[in-house]
Amino acid sequence: MARSIDQIQTEIIQTKEQNQTLAGLSSTSKTSIWQLITYVVAYAIYTLEVLFDTHKAETDNAIALLKPHTKRWYRQKALDFQYGFDLMEDSDKYSNTGVDTDVIEQSKIIKYAAVTESADESRVIIKIATETDGKLSPIEPQEKLAFDAYIGEIKDAGVSVNAINFQPDKLYLNMKIFYDPLVLDAQGNSIISGGRPVEDAILDYLKNLPFDGQLVLAHLVDALQKVEGVLIPHLDSAESAWIDGVINNYGPATPINVRVTPASGYFEVVNFNNISYVV
Repeated sequence: MARSIDQIQTEIIQTKEQNQTLAGLSSTSKTSIWQLITYVVAYAIYTLEVLFDTHKAETDNAIALLKPHTKRWYRQKALDFQYGFDLMEDSDKYSNTGVDTDVIEQSKIIKYAAVTESADESRVIIKIATETDGKLSPIEPQEKLAFDAYIGEIKDAGVSVNAINFQPDKLYLNMKIFYDPLVLDAQGNSIISGGRPVEDAILDYLKNLPFDGQLVLAHLVDALQKVEGVLIPHLDSAESAWIDGVINNYGPATPINVRVTPASGYFEVVNFNNISYVV
């Protein structure tokens, strides 16, 4: 961004003051020859910086008009969404001039986003989620309405975009944990701390998955194998259920074969009732 003429001239004068060979240029009059020369040079530099800004704006606009947008671009734009703010005219950006930084950050309600392309039709799919009390969750219906309008404004012409803002996929686990009775009790509690390390390890595994990342059953078992007091983590079965867009409710649970990507982008364990502990 171009500096003002005063800023540039001040920097020139400050540099002059540091040069002892120019100490003779000491007149404080703004009409003195050396002061006028610094003004002319500052004006020339200012004009050049304005031209640079203009050129950059024209180049950015040309790129925006000609370059098809990537999945990475759609993901970043989803994260850039500001609830309650309007875009600048004919732009995909916000004007945040004079807006407090905290207000801007609070308006960015999309905390997680992933972008894929439909396998059977020409459609971009954006999965989004926010965070409530430290847990991933969907944004509110009114917020989703604003987000859809925002995407409709910035997307490429002719591109169909579908934003998924679902409750988490439900995860059902049926497991046998062969345990060390010196470390865990029959209910899976740690004898020393009283916590439930197996359940904590499952939740940690899910928490550390990338948003819209695959749940790999073998990796989940590997994570449980590292839990103190667990001798053999045996997974009898795993199922997941997700929101069916047609009925706007969860469909039937489906067996997970090796791995699965959550339709919503993230999982939630329904309960741990089907984890049994065996000596």
